[in-house]
Amino acid sequence: MWTFIHKWGSPKWFYSMSGKLQPWFWTVSLLLIAVGTLWGLAFAPADYQQGNSFRIIYVHVPAAFLAQSIFVSMAAAALVFMVWKIKIADMAATVMAPLGAVMTFVALFSGAVWGVPTWGTWWMWDARLTSMLILLFLFLGVIALRGAFTSRDSGSRAASVLAMVGVINIPIIKYSVDWWFTLHQPATFRVTSSPTMPAEMWLPLLIMVLGFYCFFIALTLMRTRSEILRREANKRWVMDLIKEAH
Repeated sequence: MWTFIHKWGSPKWFYSMSGKLQPWFWTVSLLLIAVGTLWGLAFAPADYQQGNSFRIIYVHVPAAFLAQSIFVSMAAAALVFMVWKIKIADMAATVMAPLGAVMTFVALFSGAVWGVPTWGTWWMWDARLTSMLILLFLFLGVIALRGAFTSRDSGSRAASVLAMVGVINIPIIKYSVDWWFTLHQPATFRVTSSPTMPAEMWLPLLIMVLGFYCFFIALTLMRTRSEILRREANKRWVMDLIKEAH
């Protein structure tokens, strides 16, 4: 088991195996997102209070879930890099940050659009919204730190520290609706209880969430492969790949 995990720390092994897995994740993600979008927008019933405006949930919730998961994954990769000095972990953390920032922005923007008919305003300094805005700043800070140093290793270490410290914001986001008075509704999915929506509404949402996660995995594999080629350009096996491609 540990031998298999250790192999993924090898840039050559990771490049080879991720190339085989990547098409599967792209296919599954596109299929799930297509099904979830069609089901959620065309066939799911309108909400009895919010009408059709609730349908933005099929973008807002998956984006918010994924943004938080990406930051946790990035922090975990940063920890692996700092403790075990595994280069692949740093490469993965590097490529995760921009997608995490985009997903956080999508969650904030879609939430603002949803807030107009629901709350009557684009923005409130709500605990959930504010902590999500902080998450966006953390992603941007990680990206900026990587480019702020002339040494790539120094930038990686600084970004890793910020990611590991910033992960404390994730439980704040999750439990903000329980800890403080907030306009934001409670979580749609809970492990300890059944969904608060009928099945014809939450099933397409679940499909969209799974589709977003598969998209994240596929994109991370693809961009990590590119990062490997960029950083390992002087290695013999990369040169051989380039020769084969030509």
